[in-house]
Amino acid sequence: MLQKVVRSTVIDAPIERVWAVIRDFNSHDQWHDVVEASRIEGGEASSQVGCVRSFSLRDGNRIREQLLTLDDREHKSTYCIVEATVPLQHYVATVTLKPVTDGDRTFWHWESTFATPPGQERELREMVARDVYEAGFANLRRHLQQGADLRAPGGAAMPGALPVPAQRIVVATPGDATQLRAEDTLVAAPGPGEVRIRQRAIGVNFIDVYLRRGWIPAMMGPGGTPGMEAAGAVLDVGDGVTGLLPGDRVAYLGPAPGAYASVRNVPAAWVVRLPPAIEHDVAAAWLLKGLTADYLLRDLGRVRAGTRVLVHAAAGGVGLMVCAMARRLGASLIGTVSSEAKARVAREFGCEHVIVTDDYRFADAVQRTCGGADLIIDGLGRAARDENLAALARRGHWVSLGQASGPLDAIAPDLLLHKSATMSRPVVFDYVDTRAALTERTDRLWQQLSARDWKAPPLERFTLHAAADAHARLESRRSVGALVLVA
Repeated sequence: MLQKVVRSTVIDAPIERVWAVIRDFNSHDQWHDVVEASRIEGGEASSQVGCVRSFSLRDGNRIREQLLTLDDREHKSTYCIVEATVPLQHYVATVTLKPVTDGDRTFWHWESTFATPPGQERELREMVARDVYEAGFANLRRHLQQGADLRAPGGAAMPGALPVPAQRIVVATPGDATQLRAEDTLVAAPGPGEVRIRQRAIGVNFIDVYLRRGWIPAMMGPGGTPGMEAAGAVLDVGDGVTGLLPGDRVAYLGPAPGAYASVRNVPAAWVVRLPPAIEHDVAAAWLLKGLTADYLLRDLGRVRAGTRVLVHAAAGGVGLMVCAMARRLGASLIGTVSSEAKARVAREFGCEHVIVTDDYRFADAVQRTCGGADLIIDGLGRAARDENLAALARRGHWVSLGQASGPLDAIAPDLLLHKSATMSRPVVFDYVDTRAALTERTDRLWQQLSARDWKAPPLERFTLHAAADAHARLESRRSVGALVLVA
């Protein structure tokens, strides 16, 4: 007959802080007194479903357990005993956390079912309830109170706050997508002016590909972690940080890579609050792309009714956001795409004219269609250089935003002279370099993303550990819309 043990408690800490400990399948030797030592077999990540942890108890028993499920949205995990010297047979346990809004605390529910040898039912039920569950509750409270979740006045982390186990993606050596590797790490308590964030979703952008390939060595070298934007919840904050509290839903973008991680410390100046209507994956997918589209159209292009805008990769993340925003400003949109399927998507999001080309030839079609582009938004780079010059209208402005086909060759000023054309190579971070600018642009973006008439562009989701697959998808030219990593 199967036995069942159920225990619940309330932990005086935010759910994100508690989950950061619980979700690490190999952390229990750090906080549970009955565990002497633990390791994950085969070198797998401790959050990898299917991984096996092998650990010894202080009483001499040994246990091997397997992670069966891990759900970051529901804060829930399930595991089973694979092998043990303790006679718990067919043991399956589930841990579930729920937020308690009163005081920002956490409800922790822990239950298991198992069989026992005849005559040992009561003994083993009491052992699981008392020595595993109830002791675990007390141990984790003490673990958090030793510094990891103590708060100074104003919400700052107290001195001695504990590191948080996390996973991150690193580039082993510059190269293709196979160079992206997952590794376990510890994220220290936030320093002065910093925020420690449990990241739920991370945006994937072409700059991440450039960093992985080694094209921008001054920004990131071998062993570095890509990623410029993410969304999640505040775990804790460092000295001097005001206006952000544990549990707050936030997003950020910044000029230093490192976002491909489950937990990260970032400067508070990068961080913005998320409105209730904006989900983490939506924010991570569109924050950098949306703010890029905002400054391109408003600051550089000064787009108004009738402005002729040529958007390359019009069915990509930046392309679709530019199309959606430009249409609201009354622009006339021409887009280039690599397939008929993408052309349909581009039209759906506002492109009046779509040019399908897989060989970077489009200038003649642009000139025939509208007489030249007043504004070109170009993420293609080297292969489209001469065609962009030919596609410009008189006094047109060419924004070189990326280099998907390779770094752009040098352009002599005289090449722009015959059309009185101009060119720029902007970086989004210079357009959100003050709190006022960041707030103004993000407020505009949140309003657009939550508007009733807003049609959400396609969004592809990958797990953090599938970052290589996300990069391969992005580079394949088959992706439509935005890509995010879910941590």
